[in-house]
Amino acid sequence: MTVFDFAVGQTNPETFPVAEFQAAAQRAIAKEHEAFNRYPGLRGHEGLRRLMAERESLREGVEVDPECIALMNGSMQAVTLVGQALRERDGDIVITEEFTYSGTIEAYKGIGLKLVGIGMDEHGMRIDLLEEKLSELAASGRKPRFIYTLTMYQNPTGTCMPEARKTQLIELARHYEIPVVEDNCYGDVHFQGDLVPAMFAMDPYGDHIYIGSLSKIFAPGVRLGYLYAKEPRFSEITAKRFDAGSNYFAAAVLAEFYKEGIEEHAERTTPALIRKRDLVVQGLEDNLADICAWSRPVGGLFLWVRLPDDVDMQKLLSISADANFFFAPGSNFHIEAREVPYLRLAFGHVPDDLIVQGMSVLANCIVKARTSNEARSFDSLF
Repeated sequence: MTVFDFAVGQTNPETFPVAEFQAAAQRAIAKEHEAFNRYPGLRGHEGLRRLMAERESLREGVEVDPECIALMNGSMQAVTLVGQALRERDGDIVITEEFTYSGTIEAYKGIGLKLVGIGMDEHGMRIDLLEEKLSELAASGRKPRFIYTLTMYQNPTGTCMPEARKTQLIELARHYEIPVVEDNCYGDVHFQGDLVPAMFAMDPYGDHIYIGSLSKIFAPGVRLGYLYAKEPRFSEITAKRFDAGSNYFAAAVLAEFYKEGIEEHAERTTPALIRKRDLVVQGLEDNLADICAWSRPVGGLFLWVRLPDDVDMQKLLSISADANFFFAPGSNFHIEAREVPYLRLAFGHVPDDLIVQGMSVLANCIVKARTSNEARSFDSLF
């Protein structure tokens, strides 16, 4: 039975470097077996932290201190620890995009934070709407604890925030004295175009907390991410962890694997992801151009599809499940779980032939879930 799984964002198993990873594991065990008998501490494996600091320094053009990096058991641990550290009381406000990662929504609501969403366009969070909301909150005496944003290859929308808009966001955050939490977990999954600098590099003296991941470029099962922040934020956040540190064995193996640089691995994995993205886009063009709109991401693992307003989402989910086609509905990523005419397609792990077949299956399901046959009434994604 053919299953079309576009629901979960995962890396491509076809390009996993089995032999190289085995060799790196053997070297790590031989060199660091004694260290495996000790707890890694708040920061984690020094060698991998230095590699991450070097990578960010080279990519962003600023000096990154490895002592201000803490390895995490996946980037979501960093997301959660930041919320716990900056939270003061139940109901504290966090600003984020109207659509954001479902895990972040669950984590922040789970620790008592209130998410306030800002509308988006094809370049990410709209700064005009952010300014209006910050002014409104200031007038009512409700200062947000921080701004959380996915500015690069945003999950779920695939949008990228340009440098000029990042500058505006930085200026607003500085004006209202609000920390910025920049989640760049998809930063290495870059397909084309110039890289836009990270906000922490654009504003080296600002109150920025930066989150990265090794799950999206390598493999989610390795469960490694990292957090970068300057003091006193760094200590405030790491003081909230009670796990005795991240997976030292996985970090030691990755430090061996990446000792020649992360770019080489990305160069091997990226072409297949570009091909998969292009197959999804072509399939949508061939089957849904008259009724849907979608993102064309220049990186990341997701496409965001806008559906006609007359699609019955619950019917679509049911019909698609019967056809063994699985996607993530837009409500999963809306901060208020509102039913919205969107769906997310994760393409990174799906075999090419199933992408080609799957787009026609999806189109057939969407047509069956509509209540009319009218042409598309919109041109933009938002």
